[in-house]
Amino acid sequence: MSEPTTIRRDRDPALRIGVLGCANIARQFVRDLTPSNAVRIVAVGSRNADTAAAFAAACGIDRHHGSYAALLADAELDAVYLPLPNSLHAEWAIKALESGKHVLCEKPLALGRDEAAAMFDAARHHDVLLLESLPYLFQPQTGDLRALLETGAIGAVRSVQASFGFTLPNSTDNIRLKPELGGGALLDAGSYPLSLIRLVMGCAPRTVRADATWTDTGVDRSLMATLQYADGRRAQLSCAMDAANHRRATIVGSNGTIETEYLNHTSTQAGGHPHGYLPSQLRIRRGTANSIPFEDIRSPVGSGFRFAAEAFARMVAARDVAAAERAAQASLDNAATLQAMARSARLERAVDVVVQDPY
Repeated sequence: MSEPTTIRRDRDPALRIGVLGCANIARQFVRDLTPSNAVRIVAVGSRNADTAAAFAAACGIDRHHGSYAALLADAELDAVYLPLPNSLHAEWAIKALESGKHVLCEKPLALGRDEAAAMFDAARHHDVLLLESLPYLFQPQTGDLRALLETGAIGAVRSVQASFGFTLPNSTDNIRLKPELGGGALLDAGSYPLSLIRLVMGCAPRTVRADATWTDTGVDRSLMATLQYADGRRAQLSCAMDAANHRRATIVGSNGTIETEYLNHTSTQAGGHPHGYLPSQLRIRRGTANSIPFEDIRSPVGSGFRFAAEAFARMVAARDVAAAERAAQASLDNAATLQAMARSARLERAVDVVVQDPY
């Protein structure tokens, strides 16, 4: 890869990021990145100039732009953080990549595998990096989970069960209920357990069978799916927008079991955190007998937004194309699997997962 024109070689090593959109998640992202020395939020763009100005003033951002295009034209930016509604991810990520900006895009990366492939093609063509942001993936706890799996701490993985659900607030006009914006439990909540399943299994499933409950607007309110792999392994996924908050995964191996909450944002203790962050459990039973106690794994804690953005900054600074391509393959697999699960739920039958070679 050649050096993109927006990357500087001055004394400031921080990655300069512009925020494309003023959603609540963008406000949280900026808040958690404020203490970082690796990343600086230097601009925000909105379709409304007043909205952008108010957001910048509230969040202490130096510059604001009254259109998305104006933000992308800002020559002082190295990269863009994209927290727009799901249906706008592909369009604006590609435009940002075409402008020479690296892109950190909120999950789900795209509405289907073709969109995701087009996004990565644009990144390669314009010599910039694209990374899907699932904050828990960049938590130190997830690094510890990877290490346990890679060292064979529970033997060969046999199965995974992963879930995430919550009660949807403001359900009358929430964007998660709007099909034209890419709403529904699968894309919003299901992205998380699916990405964890992909992390553990290392590849996309061969087939999926999903069942859903539908809202009056036509999106899935809850969904459960079974994923079957070419080597005979299985995984189960559940997601919901009409349930008490829950987030947990169980990974069963030939010689042990791992359980985790895989939270986006973590704290050392329950209660007292200014943003409500909580401890995230990771524990392992080393062996097959039920008489063996679980061992708690303690990991460093903090904001998943910050961990993700700083990992992205390191990737950009090192021009770590290999890491970017590994992440791209996982995102492509997940986009294809989400698409297959949505189709399976509509058709009420098992469907194949179409994963094509991206190269």
